[in-house]
Amino acid sequence: MPGLRSYFPSGDEYVTEDALKNLRNYRYRAVDKSFLTKYLYRHYWEWAVTLFPLWMAPNLITLTGLSFEIFDVLLVLLIMPDLEGPGPWWLYFAFGIGMWLYSTFDNVDGKQARRTGTSSPLGELFDHGCDALNCTIAGIVEASAFGCGISWQTVTIVFFTTMTFFFSTWEEYHTGVLYLGYVNGPTEILTLAVLACFASGIWGPAIWHVKASQGVPLIGRLFPGTWEVADALLALTGLAMIFGHCAICCWNVHAACKEQKRNFTATLPQLVQYVVFAVSCYVWLDNSTTIFLNNHLVLFMITAGTAFGRIVSKIILAHLTEMPFPSYTVQMVPLAVGAIIARLGLFTPPTELMFLIASFLFVTVAYVHWALVVIERFCEFLGINCLTIAPRKLRDKAQ
Repeated sequence: MPGLRSYFPSGDEYVTEDALKNLRNYRYRAVDKSFLTKYLYRHYWEWAVTLFPLWMAPNLITLTGLSFEIFDVLLVLLIMPDLEGPGPWWLYFAFGIGMWLYSTFDNVDGKQARRTGTSSPLGELFDHGCDALNCTIAGIVEASAFGCGISWQTVTIVFFTTMTFFFSTWEEYHTGVLYLGYVNGPTEILTLAVLACFASGIWGPAIWHVKASQGVPLIGRLFPGTWEVADALLALTGLAMIFGHCAICCWNVHAACKEQKRNFTATLPQLVQYVVFAVSCYVWLDNSTTIFLNNHLVLFMITAGTAFGRIVSKIILAHLTEMPFPSYTVQMVPLAVGAIIARLGLFTPPTELMFLIASFLFVTVAYVHWALVVIERFCEFLGINCLTIAPRKLRDKAQ
């Protein structure tokens, strides 16, 4: 279908041949300071990987893990579309189990790659790309477990997950190291999220909506009298995110720039991309005629989350191929345009819904095309398959 292909960028526009050659320099580097990982989860993951057959490709494990979270979102839409509930007790346990399985598969895929001798830069791109999409998916599931409903609480939860992941990706681009601190999102925070889902299944999500002064031990009276436990938890999470994560990412980038004799301030404009993304989402939602009122928040979040997935995946691609830091993606355009139209008051509920659906289709098609083309180019250059393990002779020939 050459006519249809002409509407899409070429593979060379996504990643050039010269950039692909830099994959030869790829070395995966990660630091995990978590005590929970060191003393508990590491042993669990080493056991879990033995349950997977040797013919199962690491990327297939990653994709299977993501499917558990997607299944949870489908449960939300079918059983608790208002994200508030309360739903049946088993639904909250399904949320927690889905998150736990995603985490397990996400940590096992790399071990499977080393076990089968199939480690590659495609694995990092595929893994982090799925993680980026899961920021929004897991945020929706967790908001449902807390019974946040179609509200700004739900928006805040998703904002926290995307912001922390963006800063981590920006940090890795400059330092070359995936750094996980003593308390980090994929380990400690995810563990707490799973336990919170189970707590909702046992006592009901209403436990998160009592007054903070009554439900938060020791420091409950420090919060405003109208705040609920959920509000207090979000505030504490926000402080931890800013000072315990984003600030450390900035410090690590500063240290890397100093070591490499580069100007740290020159890296700060790269953060504007996320600011534009977040502000566009906020302005559109704050002036929306239908998203909150008519329960279209999940559709909006999936649309914005797909655009976010493309933003950070392009940064990961640039890191792997040693390309310049990407400052823009076309998938941000619908969010910015929607924000402008909403702010000007030009939407009616029907026209806004149609624009939102069109935006969802646009960002989804653009993302899928980009992902398929980049994966294909990686596979051809490296002599590997994405979801199956290629014969060793093909991999050796490519190398």
